[in-house]
Amino acid sequence: MIAAFLEHLERHRGNSARTRNLRLTAIRSLFRYAAARHPEHAAVIQRVLAIPAKRHDRRAVTYLTAQESQALIDAPPQDRWEGRRDRAMLLLTLQAGLRVSELVAVNCGDITLGTGGHVRVEGKGRKHRAVPLTKEAKAVLAVWLAERGGRPDDPLFPTRTGRRLSRDAVERRVATHVATAAERCTSLNDKQIHPHVLRHSCAMSLLHAGVDSTVIALWLGHADVRSTQPYIHADMTIKERALALVTPATVAPGRYVPNDEVLAYLDSLG
Repeated sequence: MIAAFLEHLERHRGNSARTRNLRLTAIRSLFRYAAARHPEHAAVIQRVLAIPAKRHDRRAVTYLTAQESQALIDAPPQDRWEGRRDRAMLLLTLQAGLRVSELVAVNCGDITLGTGGHVRVEGKGRKHRAVPLTKEAKAVLAVWLAERGGRPDDPLFPTRTGRRLSRDAVERRVATHVATAAERCTSLNDKQIHPHVLRHSCAMSLLHAGVDSTVIALWLGHADVRSTQPYIHADMTIKERALALVTPATVAPGRYVPNDEVLAYLDSLG
């Protein structure tokens, strides 16, 4: 019956293999719970737990370059209250690598400024972590906190009515500012950007700075250091440095740059 349900998800509901696997994960969790309480059904439970996840293509991680990130941070208009809120929100997300659920849950009292400035976050599984803040982030957040004027348990980034921003609201704000930033930084037009891309961008910036993958996992709140593997695969500079180590001494380091004759020949082929 469970196998038929999973098949129904793909064939009739049009769900992807990823969605199918998520449903299977939830089912497995239920049956693992049942296994400890109903050993008389162990045979059936083991058959359910043995259902394999479906393999699927893994897409490359999308992330913003330093120039694209700065264009996005500068996009919100600073003559409006919402724009100043959104600038602080985007900067904090890009620098701390927060999930959307973590971002909307941050309260005013979770920000510590000055020496050792950081943001306290409650991540998945109610795991708490503290992420350090850069000087730029602390300066922007200090100004925003002064304007926000909330109590320690009030949301750091509220709506006009003081309520906590929803996930959909954050997604809409990001989409709006990406469209504005793309007018100045046209490379943004070639990327599908959603709030989680900002988290990816934080991880990639740390990776480019030479930060160890175990530290990145702690920074992002990953339960397993293997969760950082997609960022390493997406980083072409790491692969280029590895290639440079095995390049013959007679070959100049760096990327190959064709001369005019080669370019002319390639053009003639078209």
